[in-house]
Amino acid sequence: MSLDSTSDLNAVIHFFYEDVTFELENRDSTIQWLLDVYKQEKKDVAALNYIFCSDDYLHQINLQYLNHDTLTDIITFSNAREGVAIEGDIFISIDRVRDNARDFGVSFEKELLRVLVHGSLHLMGYKDKRPEEQEIMTQKENFYTDLFWKQ
Repeated sequence: MSLDSTSDLNAVIHFFYEDVTFELENRDSTIQWLLDVYKQEKKDVAALNYIFCSDDYLHQINLQYLNHDTLTDIITFSNAREGVAIEGDIFISIDRVRDNARDFGVSFEKELLRVLVHGSLHLMGYKDKRPEEQEIMTQKENFYTDLFWKQ
């Protein structure tokens, strides 16, 4: 997939905001970076929605759809059919990202990039329940987060 114009980028990746005062900086470069991640993983993208929200908003989604009564930084839903280009909704709690950045001693931007790519990796089929899966996920998160700074 080769996307050259901003309108092409907007047709594939969308950002939404729910119950949060936040707006993504470097929007176009973030979109291009995410598309580069999918390209390097040899995955086609049909449509992706990144929904930035509050802890309360994401907690309600966690309860309603997953029956989990916990806070989380991200929930990913795949909307793709088997063998078809990737489609999905990635909900990200800005509250959790801020707290995690502080707890991990990293910048908010770095933690946000990690979470953005984490959700993308889930849509590509990567898991993180077992230690060996977590190790692969972390390696890929680090690799692709570093790639953002090289754009």
